[in-house]
Amino acid sequence: MRRTLHAALTAALLLPLAVAVLFPTAAKADNPIIQTVYTADPAPLVHDGRVYLYTGHDEDGSTWFDMREWRVWSSDDMVNWTDHGSPMSIETFAWARQDAWAGHTVERNGKFYWYVPVVNDATGRMAIGVGVADSPTGPFEDALGHPLVENGEIDPAVFIDDDGQAYLYWGNPNLWYVELNEDMVSYSGGVNQIPLTTEGFGERTGDSERPTLYEEGPWVYQRDGLYYMVYAAECCSEHIAYSTAPGPTGPWTYRGTVMPTQGSSFTNHPGIIDYKGGSYFFYHNGALPGGGGFTRSVAVEQFEYNADGTIPTIDMTAAGAPQNGVFDPYVRQEAETIAWSSGIETEPSSEGGMNIGWIENGDYIKVEGVDFGAGAATFNASAASAGGGGTVELRLDGPEGALVGSCDVPVTGGWQTWQAVTCPVSGAIGKHDLYLRFTGGSGHLFNVDWWRFEPSGSGGGTGGEVLGLGAEKCLDVPDQSIEPGTQVRLWDCSGGPGQQWSYTPAGELSVYSGGDRRCLDASEGGTGDGTEVIIWTCHGGDNQQWDMRSDGSIVGVASGLCLDVSGASTANGALVQLWTCHGGSNQRWDLR
Repeated sequence: MRRTLHAALTAALLLPLAVAVLFPTAAKADNPIIQTVYTADPAPLVHDGRVYLYTGHDEDGSTWFDMREWRVWSSDDMVNWTDHGSPMSIETFAWARQDAWAGHTVERNGKFYWYVPVVNDATGRMAIGVGVADSPTGPFEDALGHPLVENGEIDPAVFIDDDGQAYLYWGNPNLWYVELNEDMVSYSGGVNQIPLTTEGFGERTGDSERPTLYEEGPWVYQRDGLYYMVYAAECCSEHIAYSTAPGPTGPWTYRGTVMPTQGSSFTNHPGIIDYKGGSYFFYHNGALPGGGGFTRSVAVEQFEYNADGTIPTIDMTAAGAPQNGVFDPYVRQEAETIAWSSGIETEPSSEGGMNIGWIENGDYIKVEGVDFGAGAATFNASAASAGGGGTVELRLDGPEGALVGSCDVPVTGGWQTWQAVTCPVSGAIGKHDLYLRFTGGSGHLFNVDWWRFEPSGSGGGTGGEVLGLGAEKCLDVPDQSIEPGTQVRLWDCSGGPGQQWSYTPAGELSVYSGGDRRCLDASEGGTGDGTEVIIWTCHGGDNQQWDMRSDGSIVGVASGLCLDVSGASTANGALVQLWTCHGGSNQRWDLR
């Protein structure tokens, strides 16, 4: 890995006022949304309640479009982005030579298809390849073993219409499309060229060979029966323009500018999605230190359509989109989930996923909008060090903000030799931006894989065992399972992890059974007598909210039913269910 971007970020503090205007303080700016590498050509995809962002990767110090791999990121709040690494590269395509340029990913029938332009080694021309995966984060493999289509042009984009017909668009300097078959890796009807008329794509001045504004990077979607094509316009420098049509193949009518020419990159590339009630425009610029036309960075803005369906003019900002939701510190969070960072890089972790590393004294990550509720009691993390070790400082609202905890990281004997670290927390209450600031000696200190907080008790004590008063046995997760759907039971109290429960300010009863947090859950949202009580991934639903009452009953907020030991059994293994509250001893509990 390279440290050039780290050095540039550090040097940014010494840059002149002109740069400071774009980023008043690095700690406050959330655009560009990725700071660990240079990224370009954003292609967002909404899947299963989460935004997945597919980008290219500009190599450090590039003086041309030196791009060798594609990267994936994801978010559920539009400000904290998780790095999923590189699941596809030039090496994925044995027939390709170079140029991992702008692509686009779509899901169909449980498969994810990533359409990308690369140089065909046999012909020396740009061709469109297809990667396929079972997961939005890959790994992707070559779906065909050869190009899907090849005419020397670039920037594929996919659109699936409401009738199920899929279209692949691409082109620079021309504009093309094919009608993809259901398999998404073949097409019917031949290659079609979209006429680039001035009525359809605006008028360019001073270039008789390219009279329209269209340049590259088409992005096609449909909204309220109207079809939109958003694209990079009029090189160089490019701006973003758009056209609309009554159908996916036209005829297109030019509508105007979306994003004027701005920033220090002479290219731009659009992507538009709707997510959790908001509309978002993705683009790239050269706003990071060392950035420019060949070292770009992806950014995002939230916007609202005009009443007539037209797209407003959108400017680049350093603030970026607002947070859409809150961040839960009481579940395991990947350390590579970041709103802003200074100095760190990421790499594949031996435990799966990615970890942050190359940490030096004073580096930090910011996680935005963390809701600590009534307060956090402890901080846990998985760290590794073949260097000197160091300290994770937990600070609020700034890298020099209030210190609420400090965790020492020992030397573990290897950069991938992971060890749990924990420390007490005091003063982390309510909603704050959380900064993990790393301190220590010289050189690289340690790596971090994941972290989580544990809440202070409220309403039911500080947390611990949940004792069933009728049986004098504890609420227990069998064999310390973390498998969602495991039904909880009674068992002799042992103090083990499967019997250590915390009651959160949100009304959750949660347990770190086998190292990952799980919540007590009414199975399938059931509200009837006999509903199984299980553990499940914490999601904040009302079937995971419980009212711990003064009479010792634990009542499901969604059902109004009581936590009940089936058959009033007092034996080890007795299963726990929901039942109409009757005040019996098999429905009375003590969180102790």
